Amino acid sequence: MPDGLGISFYFGASGGSGDGDAKLNRFISDSGDSLREAASWISKGAGAGEAGFGWYNLPDQDIGSVLDTAEWLRGYDAVIHVGIGGSSLGNLMLHQAILPMYFNEATGAGIPRFYLADNPDPEKAGAIWQRVKGSRVALVGVSKSGATAETMSQFLWFRSKIAGDNPSDDNVLVITDPQGGAFRAFAREARCRSLEIPPSVGGRYSALSPSGLVTAAALGGDVKKLLSGAKAMRGLIAADGDVTANPALSLAAVHRFHEIGHRPMAVLMPYSNRLETFAEWFAQLWGESVGKDGLGTTPVRALGAIDQHSQVQLYTAGPDDKLYTLIGVRDRGADIELPPVREESLSQLSYLSGRRLGEMLGYEAVSTAAALVKAGRPVVWIEVDRLDAETTGALVFLYEYVTAATGRLMGVNPFDQPGVEQGKRYTYGMMGRDGYAADADEAFACFEGIKKRSISC
Repeated sequence: MPDGLGISFYFGASGGSGDGDAKLNRFISDSGDSLREAASWISKGAGAGEAGFGWYNLPDQDIGSVLDTAEWLRGYDAVIHVGIGGSSLGNLMLHQAILPMYFNEATGAGIPRFYLADNPDPEKAGAIWQRVKGSRVALVGVSKSGATAETMSQFLWFRSKIAGDNPSDDNVLVITDPQGGAFRAFAREARCRSLEIPPSVGGRYSALSPSGLVTAAALGGDVKKLLSGAKAMRGLIAADGDVTANPALSLAAVHRFHEIGHRPMAVLMPYSNRLETFAEWFAQLWGESVGKDGLGTTPVRALGAIDQHSQVQLYTAGPDDKLYTLIGVRDRGADIELPPVREESLSQLSYLSGRRLGEMLGYEAVSTAAALVKAGRPVVWIEVDRLDAETTGALVFLYEYVTAATGRLMGVNPFDQPGVEQGKRYTYGMMGRDGYAADADEAFACFEGIKKRSISC
């Protein structure tokens, strides 16, 4: 591992029969040619600038304009970021991982409050406006095409509310394709600020592009270290050598092994609140990338230790249909020591006296992994020395690479999303967009099939 990242990977519990580990090791060894081909496919696609591969080159980008724009955003009291899917989850993931907890409650720090308008729920949009009206507000719209209905509808509404009776777009930032699409045309017409998402970067792979970096930087995140961590991870993954010693290719092979072995779900369970949204970001990245042609595994997001009390009963005693990846953190920074127990009524808790919360959470992670192994479930254990911007960048790049490589092993395109596009066409038609009337008719006809049997209360 490159110096300073401190991430370890363990693949020693494959579930099932006693020879599960041996079968997995043979599968990875036998997949050597396929793994090398996947690695070559990724590097060649990125080198040629092919569509979908642009995430691979993001660690090398010049972020001068991102940092300048972040400084401009810091001049506002609040930032409303409008986006959905890859244009929102990447932001939430980065903010949670590298910013102080409850950063929106900080006062007097020269940092704007941040609000994300993702789901087009009028109650949420209205609540955001109630919290920012009367203050200096910057509006950030993120969409490569400028055609995403959920994003553009809210962008139009917030823009009108902020402008009031004196329309002006000097407080608007759009992050979009450098050349085409409605948002780029709007940026030219309105002469507002804009940043570019490289054409070869898909939305769900865009966390380390300006769409994810600029608000993280504006809120105080060290985006240079994010990219340096991603670059260090890329250097490790791209290095020539034994593919079975490559963590990304090994993870891809593990996922493929268990998919073939009829475990159609992939659980990602970090033991850190700062990685809770990382698991949600993974769910979109994975689901949209590998779920095609009747193939793929369903991503399941969980958070330790919370989901020990909501899901682990199912995980250990339910169907053996999941691969579990747990992420532990060795050093959580300042820990909390528990006080002595003096009351007789609480004497059974005296074993906790002098122990630490972070210590307990670490043991909770080990306990869950052990319980899964005892139940014969397959477990991958990832452990990081510490969670900071550099490690976060490394983990983001790692999982983007794992996702792309797994898609290649499966024989699907990990960069398109045909199933999502159909839903978009239906929405366009039902909202009255020209050219989509037939899609609206088809959507309503399909929906009627749900109503063949009904019960009303």
